[in-house]
Amino acid sequence: MTRRGILLFAALGIAWGIPYLFIKIAVGELEPEMVVLARSGLAAMLLLPLALLRREVMPVLRRWKPLLVYTALEIVIPWYFLSSAEQKLPSSTAGLLLAAVPLAGVGVAFLMGRPSRLSRLNWLGMGVGMLGVAALVGLDVGGSDLLAVGEMAFVVIGYAAGPAVLARYMSDLPGVGVVAVSLALTAVVYVPFVLLRGAFPTEWPSTEVIVSIVVLAVVCSALAFILMVALVGEIGPIKATAITYVNPAVAILAGVLVLREPVTVWTIVGFALVLSGSYLVTRRTALAAPPTAAA
Repeated sequence: MTRRGILLFAALGIAWGIPYLFIKIAVGELEPEMVVLARSGLAAMLLLPLALLRREVMPVLRRWKPLLVYTALEIVIPWYFLSSAEQKLPSSTAGLLLAAVPLAGVGVAFLMGRPSRLSRLNWLGMGVGMLGVAALVGLDVGGSDLLAVGEMAFVVIGYAAGPAVLARYMSDLPGVGVVAVSLALTAVVYVPFVLLRGAFPTEWPSTEVIVSIVVLAVVCSALAFILMVALVGEIGPIKATAITYVNPAVAILAGVLVLREPVTVWTIVGFALVLSGSYLVTRRTALAAPPTAAA
């Protein structure tokens, strides 16, 4: 890997590893609906002008049916459930549970009629990954937080299904345009939800929360996507998927260093098992699509 590739990889690993920390801070004062609206709206404001300048919006809108499905699976549903779950779960635990996305991707491929041939090594990875999730849920998460774990299951499925839809129906479309339009659609969808549920803040949020929203939108969404495009161009989509194994480690470190979240033995065990399983289950062949920006 070139020096530029290493720098891009490190920057993207941080950008996609810290959202859980800042979501945790934001939902301390804002409702999940408001967090999603603020994050998607600001990110769309940053990316849409670039997409319009590059004339990437209209080609995306012409493919509106898969675009709507992708937006729902990748952003609209997962971002809400992730924000809601982090009202109860530590940010590090949320980041670790999302390391199971490659495992869910196998099931999504099967349901979409593109089942992969799994070797014994892949099946071993499935088993190891599931043990890791079991260790996290059964031994590292309190019983009162099981509803939040259920919400995280929707996030994992969405993050696995979104890229599959993108790869199958929109792989030829410009990436910046797809993400910009998806973020804009998400913001539009959440405006009535925020109004109907009275989720708009009645007083100005704290500086910490405002900074968290800005970081989520600018760094973890808009900038992260640009970094991903550059990384894929530098090292290729196959090597770029290794970022999946870096993000949870960053999430743990951020939660411990900033929020003083506890790290138990089962956190470490679950972390090792989930990441090992995800690595083994994707070990056989190159993945069909690069990591998705909305994650």
